[in-house]
Amino acid sequence: MTFPGGRNQQPPDTAPGPATRRRGAELEAAILEAAWEELAEVGYAALTMEGVAARAKTSRAVLYRRWPTRPDLVVAALKHRTDFTTPGSFDTGSLRGDMLALLRQMSTRVGEIAGVLSFLISASFDEAGITPALLRERATAGEPSAVPEMLRRAAARGEIGPGVVSPRIANVAVDLVRHDLIMKQAPIPDSDLAEIVDGIFLPLVRAAADAPGAPGQ
Repeated sequence: MTFPGGRNQQPPDTAPGPATRRRGAELEAAILEAAWEELAEVGYAALTMEGVAARAKTSRAVLYRRWPTRPDLVVAALKHRTDFTTPGSFDTGSLRGDMLALLRQMSTRVGEIAGVLSFLISASFDEAGITPALLRERATAGEPSAVPEMLRRAAARGEIGPGVVSPRIANVAVDLVRHDLIMKQAPIPDSDLAEIVDGIFLPLVRAAADAPGAPGQ
């Protein structure tokens, strides 16, 4: 561009400014979010440290200093996005309504679950010795589950007895829906969610919480 005086130069406001430097938690959150998006978009087989670094606008060296391997990075990204691994709690006024709301939320996350599936069926087991059970344990470590709080509220309302419900029974609906989402990679019809809640989850929970001689009776 030519300015008065005949000199060619760029207008002052187009000059590149200093790069914004992110550090600590801000940088780590940006990288983990980028890793999650990359996993959902390209799948684990095509996920590279270079791709994540480019999406996060940082360098590979920054990634490798924090996460030495791809599985380490992906597990950290899963833990960062605990809204998938441990869905949020709901308080609809009934145990049935709470569980249906939670399962419906899970069903809307099928695209993200497909990315996780690509990680689980990849060579990650050979790469780092990570099984699906260990992945879930590492990704949810220290995170509270939504279901126990739902059961506590249900017991306080008198919907179920005061007995202790085992984790396997408490999580049966979430586990079934997660399995269906992974296998079908499509949202689950509401009628199927209602069948899981009404035909499996509630009968098992009520039987466990109301069992004679159960703790709290």
